[in-house]
Amino acid sequence: MKPLDADLQRMTDRRLFLAAGLATCCGCATPLFRGQTPDADLSEEEKKLELVGDYARPWNLNWVKLESVALVTGLDNTGSDPAPSQQRDMLKAEMQSHEVKDADEILASPKTSLVLLRAYLPPGVQKGDPLDVEVSVPGRSETTSLRGGWLMLSRMRQMEVMGGAVRMGNVDGWAQGDVLVDALFAGKSDRVLETRGRVLGGGRCGLSREVGLALGKSDASIRMTTLIGKAVNQRFFTIDAGVKKGVANPERDNYLGLAVSPRYKHNLARYLRVVRNIALRENPIQRTSRLQLLEKKLLEPTSCWLAAIQLEAIGPEGIPSLKQGLKSADPEVRFYSAEALAYLDQPESAAPLAEAAKNESAFRWHALAALSTLTHVAALDALSDLLHVPSVETRYGAFRSLRTRNPDDPTTKGEVLGGRFRYHVIASAAEPLVHIARTRVPEIVLFGHEQKLVNLKLLSAGKRIMIHPQENGELRAGRYEPGQETVYETFTPEVDKLIRTIVKLGGGYSEAIACLQEARQKGCLTGRLAVEAMPRPNRKYYRDDDPLPEAPEEPAESSGSSSSPDQAPLVERHAATPAPELFRDGLASQPPADSRPAEKRADEPADYDPKKPGFLDRLNPFGGK
Repeated sequence: MKPLDADLQRMTDRRLFLAAGLATCCGCATPLFRGQTPDADLSEEEKKLELVGDYARPWNLNWVKLESVALVTGLDNTGSDPAPSQQRDMLKAEMQSHEVKDADEILASPKTSLVLLRAYLPPGVQKGDPLDVEVSVPGRSETTSLRGGWLMLSRMRQMEVMGGAVRMGNVDGWAQGDVLVDALFAGKSDRVLETRGRVLGGGRCGLSREVGLALGKSDASIRMTTLIGKAVNQRFFTIDAGVKKGVANPERDNYLGLAVSPRYKHNLARYLRVVRNIALRENPIQRTSRLQLLEKKLLEPTSCWLAAIQLEAIGPEGIPSLKQGLKSADPEVRFYSAEALAYLDQPESAAPLAEAAKNESAFRWHALAALSTLTHVAALDALSDLLHVPSVETRYGAFRSLRTRNPDDPTTKGEVLGGRFRYHVIASAAEPLVHIARTRVPEIVLFGHEQKLVNLKLLSAGKRIMIHPQENGELRAGRYEPGQETVYETFTPEVDKLIRTIVKLGGGYSEAIACLQEARQKGCLTGRLAVEAMPRPNRKYYRDDDPLPEAPEEPAESSGSSSSPDQAPLVERHAATPAPELFRDGLASQPPADSRPAEKRADEPADYDPKKPGFLDRLNPFGGK
């Protein structure tokens, strides 16, 4: 009987094993059979998730430098005859191509000067887009000032030395317009500032620069570019002649062209980061699990910025989780949630972004750019409220965001005075302010429409226009031209009337700026005078548990903050998301830097250094300045 008992025992063990297996397959297993917790399942899913950025990297993000030799005319006998050089020969050849006769005679006039031009084409720029152009005289030039000059039409190209010869590319841009010397914006005069300046928005791009996604050799295949293109196009599209078209276009086995979604026009770096965080393969069940995990990460300050980007990459399905972030008590969580919601065009983002722009300088740049993309009237209300805050940079930043959001908005539309510069008068309850732009477009903005002039004194607006105080409290302006009858205008002592009178007498942006700078120096302005008071990138941000309070409000006060000897070392933090291009100065000595330097930035000239001579400077036989 023992063999029979042994057989019966083996059959019983086999049935128990099969029963346990069936129970496991049917979902009735205990944690002992599962072998891991649900949270561990989510972590494993996250590790297996494939993103666009795992295979593709942004391409064509360098800045393209354009240069040219050009002629400035209309100088008040402050020009010079350029010395014999390759620069002079290049300018004469350019003049002859425009059928200009007597080139040597024109160059010898003290009313003209040879100048060097430099401009940069940022990634994603489109044909016809305006550019700021830097203007400077060559080293050892005898020109003493470019003030009041006009840059003649000049064609700009890429230039390099190859094989011992000068190689010039195609015409990639043009430039002309009023030269605004740096001395105007500095409010002081010296030779360097008088012989260096800008033509604001006077350049025009001659080509469109496509950005794209490039795959490495090991990942390159038609199958992979098709898969990436499909994933990106499910998330983003553009409208062409009323037809929706995907933004990604697979062109080769290792490259996809990438159109920029209109909502990210002024934040290319963020757009590329969102694209790289799009999932390649994800079924609905996996998507639901990942949304739950990302919501948990969003509510944690140390991981909220990346979670917000990834929820934004998911699209509308990520909105409910991002709205949960708005309820957090942590300011970082609220800000990153609101920023992502703005690019998803959700009106709930307006109030938190306005709060961040008003109270936290580290987030101000990003918050104002995000508000400019929001189409809902809530963004209009939020930006309009920011026109009345004490911070100078916040007020002008809000103004520029409003102009970007809707150029025809009656509040910020303004007017063009004398065909020379834009002029805006904004009703503001804050301290009176006069703002002068130094980038993109010649522009004066008055915050406070009834700004008075006090302590009336003799003022000048250039060399031709003088303003005299009268006994009755009014001002009398006169334009003095040799051999011509003087023209006079009388007006009440208001800043608005002063600017309009200068234009009426033939003055332009340069004359208006010079007069305002002089009025400030003589104590005639009741409010502040600011030049390019833009929100700065890379502001320090301190969390509540750090030893020092948040960074000060204004840029002049926010640099150099440090902890006292009795306090713990200060932990500095910056906005972790890419810096937007809305407030970028394309000719700045320090272009805005991403707070994550490990990734290639989309808005930084790789070789830009204003002190480093351009190619045409190196042609100067006498060396640099």
